[in-house]
Amino acid sequence: MRDYKKYDTWKISHELVKEIYIISENFPKSELFGLTSQIRRAAVSIPTNIAEGCGRSTDKEFARFIEISIGSTNETEYLLFLSCDLGFTSEDKIAALNATLNLTRQKLIQLRKKLLNNN
Repeated sequence: MRDYKKYDTWKISHELVKEIYIISENFPKSELFGLTSQIRRAAVSIPTNIAEGCGRSTDKEFARFIEISIGSTNETEYLLFLSCDLGFTSEDKIAALNATLNLTRQKLIQLRKKLLNNN
């Protein structure tokens, strides 16, 4: 079984989740069960699926969970964009998060390719 904590992609996405929790603390309380909850769940899904995939027995199964993580990076990116458009946060605050999301997505894509090429 793989150790998810050894993957740079997991480490980066874990730090991203913590940052999103900090930023979303300032969202309106009326969004607690809306955008705040959704953006946190989308972000948490990235490292969670990496961790879950590490527990799978084949590279192909692991690659499927990596695909889900890639989808979650896209969802998180959109929700950050929406939160900015709604005035809940600023472009400056999400710029670094978007850079981290892009790095995470690139690393996930590379990992997925590597896993599928092993089969």
